[in-house]
Amino acid sequence: MRLLFLGDVVGRPGRLVVQQHLPRLREAWALDLVVVNGENAAGGFGITEAIYEEFLEAGADAVTLGNHSFDQREALVFIERAPRLIRPANYPPGTPGRGAALIEARSGAQVLVVNMMGRVFMDPLDDPFASIDRELDAAPLGQVADAAIVDFHAETTSEKQAFGHWCDGRASLVVGTHTHVPTADHRILPGGTAYMTDVGMCGCYDGVIGMDKEEPLRRFTRKIGSARFEPAAGEGTLSGLAVETDASGRAVKLAPVRLGGALEPAVPAFW
Repeated sequence: MRLLFLGDVVGRPGRLVVQQHLPRLREAWALDLVVVNGENAAGGFGITEAIYEEFLEAGADAVTLGNHSFDQREALVFIERAPRLIRPANYPPGTPGRGAALIEARSGAQVLVVNMMGRVFMDPLDDPFASIDRELDAAPLGQVADAAIVDFHAETTSEKQAFGHWCDGRASLVVGTHTHVPTADHRILPGGTAYMTDVGMCGCYDGVIGMDKEEPLRRFTRKIGSARFEPAAGEGTLSGLAVETDASGRAVKLAPVRLGGALEPAVPAFW
């Protein structure tokens, strides 16, 4: 299978670059399934139903979230009627929505998509390691799921790397989100799981993690906030990870994807 994961979409620049490139990439690369992290899509904080629908229309098969899942209050309601919108599975019981879903790929294959959130320097949610065991055991790779994609929304590289090794051999892809800066450690782990500590963001990199640079600079230099954060308004860069799996659902090829904006372009040479 051919899989594409796109990192955190930040504000309008991120949404525009996804709409610009994803429909073309979907066809040109014959992608079986696309997952987009949309937790910063609405002005940098949360997601709306209209934006969720925009992602699906652009070619996304599933949209994952993170610590800003419910910043837009309407998400508490519409997430229940949005079966492809996936919030962290380790939120407390009773939280609206779902933390995992079996999504049908274009080929008819079943792909497990799981969203999980880290706990180091983040909200103290349930144990993500125990939670991912439950989700992967419920839909084993190669038995129930033809492929499995895990979005680990976490702050620290150490927790992300530990989580990747914990899932190795049981998922097709474990990708880190949340810190918005793409790392250079994409690789296939010994058990066949594709891994990248942070896939980066779809947004404007001429800022501070996607936000207009002036307010973060004021807060760092004066220690006093004077305005709310707003997404940087420059041209967006599409940042993601392309993965190809074999019949077992394990990864055999992977490559970073970067298109548009300020970063050096990168596309998979194997498609």
